[in-house]
Amino acid sequence: MTSRLYLLSAAEGRRSVKAGEISVVEWVKSSAERIEEVDPSIHVWAYLDIEKAVSEARAIDRRLAKKEAVGSLCGAPVGVKDIFNTRDMPTCMGSPIWEGFTPGNDARVVFYLRQADAVIPGKTVTAEFAVHTPGRTVNPHNFGYSPGTSSSGSAAAVASFMVPLAVGTQTAGSIIRPASYCGVYGYKPSFGLIPRTGTLKTTDSLDTVGMFARTPDDLELLFDAVRVHGDNFPISKTFLEDPARQTKKNRPWKVGLATSSLWVWSRAEEYAREALLKFASKLSESGVIVEEAKMPEDFDRAHEIHGTIYDKTLAHYFKEEFKKRTLISEIMYEIIRRGNRITLEEYTLALERQNRLARKLGHFFEENGYDVLLTLSTSGQAPRLGGEDKPDSCLIWTLCGAPAINVPVFRSLYNLPFGAQIVARRYHDFLLLNFARFLQRAGFVSEDPGPASCQKTAPSGEVPV
Repeated sequence: MTSRLYLLSAAEGRRSVKAGEISVVEWVKSSAERIEEVDPSIHVWAYLDIEKAVSEARAIDRRLAKKEAVGSLCGAPVGVKDIFNTRDMPTCMGSPIWEGFTPGNDARVVFYLRQADAVIPGKTVTAEFAVHTPGRTVNPHNFGYSPGTSSSGSAAAVASFMVPLAVGTQTAGSIIRPASYCGVYGYKPSFGLIPRTGTLKTTDSLDTVGMFARTPDDLELLFDAVRVHGDNFPISKTFLEDPARQTKKNRPWKVGLATSSLWVWSRAEEYAREALLKFASKLSESGVIVEEAKMPEDFDRAHEIHGTIYDKTLAHYFKEEFKKRTLISEIMYEIIRRGNRITLEEYTLALERQNRLARKLGHFFEENGYDVLLTLSTSGQAPRLGGEDKPDSCLIWTLCGAPAINVPVFRSLYNLPFGAQIVARRYHDFLLLNFARFLQRAGFVSEDPGPASCQKTAPSGEVPV
């Protein structure tokens, strides 16, 4: 390999490019070499066009040489989940039905990425229509294990150092869960802060665009590039630009430990529960105020509410495929069958309950003075390929529109990663990012670069559970 620039974070690469220490072409070619080296084992990419990526990198280098303005991502390679429209690449949405389909336009997120001068080498593997039937991607830490749900390709691409950044989506847990299993940061912003135009729609009140990175600084860099800005978005502008909401000022962090009051806590693996409680204890010893968050009982109904909304909306958006029997997986047919049995009145009531729960979470943060809630991202390490994920709390925060970040802090006894999940009040996204940054800088997150940073392939084979 001619270089190891693929190890750079997006922020590091950006600084090096601006300082003239490296070129964008060198950075992108290093990423391409890394892809060629490890992707035959991990299967991250649904589509690749390295030649075009290098051409785009050359164009950015020419502008830099002329001292012209360059966007905030400054040539950083970014993977894009294959449910976002791309004018120059196929968008197949994990389904053979759409194989080879090129929409001819860019999703708004992709447009923003191009404006910020990201280089997009290709589209990452997703589940069938971003639902449940997994793609061919495997876990970079162990090829016999799951990389997570529908944003698996994006998470694994970042974890295996093919790209420093990738975008994904979450309707239940499809950012936090693969980030947990693959050992990277995964960030689901507050609902509505990143536009969904030109993106596969599955559930109107739940679908959220998010991202993967190896550092909190990179999360913020990408978030700021693709989020909505300006006076046309008065609510987000008011909240995101308010220092009182986005900084803790000169006081300790206050964390609510959302564990025993949630029914999913008892379903988590014992080693995972112990790891989180030890983590909370270390936070407390460092001066962070940590207290048990007694979540209202209503939150134990979140899975039921989410299921009603999810099934009914999928049944609506895929009714033609259901009629024509063109779907591939039986899982999708079963979801649609369930959705067809849900009445309009039941669906409307579920939406009302979703809104009430979201308001209640906001009041809960305010009444208790919490900056963040802390819980597990997943029940533990990834299941084996083909295995089922145990219930977790991810969809609760998705249902409430709250921002959430997977922090890659834990390893199982068999050296597979899983994460702690931090959650903030809706629109307090920069506060949450600041807390993630605090955890990293205070040494709560390992500086271990992850799987196979310098090896030819990531470790494979079975490990016991």
